[in-house]
Amino acid sequence: DGEYVGFDLDLAQEVCKRNGWEYQARPIDWDAKDMELNSGTIDCIWNGFTITGREDEYTWSDPYVDNSQVVVVKADSDIQELDDLADKTVVVQTDSSALAAFTSEDATEENKALAESFKELRQEPDYNTAFLNMESGSVDAVCMDLGVAAYQIQSRGDGYRMLDQQISTEQYAVGFKKGNTALRDQVQDALDAMVEDGTFDKIAEKWRLSDAVCLGKNQDAADDTLNTLIEQTEDAASKASDITGNGAKNEGDNFIVGFDASFPPYGYKDENGE
Repeated sequence: DGEYVGFDLDLAQEVCKRNGWEYQARPIDWDAKDMELNSGTIDCIWNGFTITGREDEYTWSDPYVDNSQVVVVKADSDIQELDDLADKTVVVQTDSSALAAFTSEDATEENKALAESFKELRQEPDYNTAFLNMESGSVDAVCMDLGVAAYQIQSRGDGYRMLDQQISTEQYAVGFKKGNTALRDQVQDALDAMVEDGTFDKIAEKWRLSDAVCLGKNQDAADDTLNTLIEQTEDAASKASDITGNGAKNEGDNFIVGFDASFPPYGYKDENGE
């Protein structure tokens, strides 16, 4: 029926239902996500959004998915391990965690050296384009999130495979405008309740992501990861209460979820238009 679907969008709809909000999914240009959030056009970024390396840029929910960056190649490719990517053309999505794993200040020396060995590190706006380029032979490999890679391989048949070695590991969380702890707390309370009553796990099972979810499982470690950030931002948030988009919502309010519409299985439109 032309609706946007996905794991993250199912979670967001349930959160809205429990808070009495009007759910609204808004596809955004991923490069413009910060502008969308800071202008108040969207209330959050909820789309396989990596907290790792962005800890101090947003106010975050607790992590809810453990993820890794992996490499996908053609099934008949001679690339068997990461070292085989030397002199190859590798694609990542623009402004993605895969790109950051190779080029950011926090990238490991091993990943930086690996990227330097590539013939080219190419950026594409979406993974459909990346796979079309790999199918045509113009690129040799695509680096992406584990959940997205698994979905792409499954949906495209037996033509692709994933390397055993991973580029990096990370966690997903819901990103709010920095300082907007009130709205974050409302969403987090609903997510925690969903974990308690089993709804969260049912949604994860529907999207075949049960092995990846971490909310409610190792929560002490997740809390430790965020404690420093929370302590640093709470005071600043209280001094910035007049910032637009910074505040809790009331029953009946809109809750606008920013997402990349070409990021299955977290949010996308399939070949049937659903």
